[in-house]
Amino acid sequence: MTYSRPSFASLVVLSTAIAGLGFVPVAEASNNFLDPQGPVAALQKSHLLRATVLILVAVVPVLILVPLIAIRYRRRKEGQADYRPEWDFSARLEFLMWGIPVVIVAILSFYLWKATHRLDPYATSFGEDPALNVQVVGLDWKWLFIYPDLGIASVGEMGLPVNQQVAVILTTDTVMQSFMIPALAGQIYAMPGMTTKLHLVADRPETMQGENTQYNGRGFTKQKFKAIAMEPQDFNDWAEKVRTNGIPLSAETYRTLAMRTDRDEVQAMLGNDQMPTDALYFTLADGDLFQSILHRYHGATPLPADQQPGTAEYGQEKTQ
Repeated sequence: MTYSRPSFASLVVLSTAIAGLGFVPVAEASNNFLDPQGPVAALQKSHLLRATVLILVAVVPVLILVPLIAIRYRRRKEGQADYRPEWDFSARLEFLMWGIPVVIVAILSFYLWKATHRLDPYATSFGEDPALNVQVVGLDWKWLFIYPDLGIASVGEMGLPVNQQVAVILTTDTVMQSFMIPALAGQIYAMPGMTTKLHLVADRPETMQGENTQYNGRGFTKQKFKAIAMEPQDFNDWAEKVRTNGIPLSAETYRTLAMRTDRDEVQAMLGNDQMPTDALYFTLADGDLFQSILHRYHGATPLPADQQPGTAEYGQEKTQ
C-alpha cells in the first residue's frame, strides 16, 4: 500500500476544522467577541484590530524582505549583489530595526493603558440608568444566576434587558472557575469565599453563549448557558415566567443543585414541564442565599467535607 503526501490545501482544511471544534455554538448563540453585542466586546475588538495592524507594520516587512534578501544574496555566478566581507554595521538599518519596534511598543502601551481603564470590569462606565443586580454562583457543572431584586434565580439562562447596565457579582461554591460571555465581555475569575465583579451591557436583542473557561472535571464541556438580551418588556415577561414556573430554591433544593452533576443531570432531577428543557427556574426562598454561600468559607474552622459542594461526600457524581 502506498501513501501520498497530503496537499497544502487539505492541511489547511483539516487544521481549520480542528480549530473550529472549540467554537461550536450553543443553539445558534453568538459566542465570539468579533461579533460584539455590547460596548465592552466592541472595544475589545477595536483594541485587537488596532494592535494587529500595528504589529503587522513590523512583521510584514520582515516576511517580504527575508526571502528577497535570501534570493539576492545567494551564492551564484555573476551575481548583482555587492560582496562586502568586512561590513558589520549600518546606522540606518539599526535605527529602522530598533526604532520602529520601540515606536510600536510605545503606541501599544498607550492604547493598552487606555483600554485597561476603560474596560475595568469593576467600572460602572456604561449606561446611566440604575444597574440590574445579578449574583452568579459557579457550581459543578453549572452556573446559578440569582436576581435578588426580583426574587428569582435560574440555571442555564441568564436574562438581560438591552441598553441597561448589568452589575454582576460572582463567587463559586466549589473550585475556582472563569466566567465568560465572549460577545459581551471578557473572562473573569471567581473563587470560593471571595467575590469579583463584572459590568456589562447588551445593545441589541440577541442570544449569546456563556461558559466556564477554567477546566474543572468531566462536566466542563456542558457548563455553558444562554445569555439572552431582551427588550425591557420582554425581560419583564421573562422574569414573570421564571417567577410563575419556578420552584422554591430552598436549602434542600440548593443541596441537590450544588452536587457534582452536569446540567442535563440536574435538569432531570429538578426540572418540570413548565420549564425549558435546557434551563431551570427558581423563586428565592432565602433572600440572603448568595451571602450564605459566600460566608460559609469565612468561619474559624474548616468546613467538613460533607458541607463542601464539589466533594464526593456532599454529593457523589452520578457517572464517572
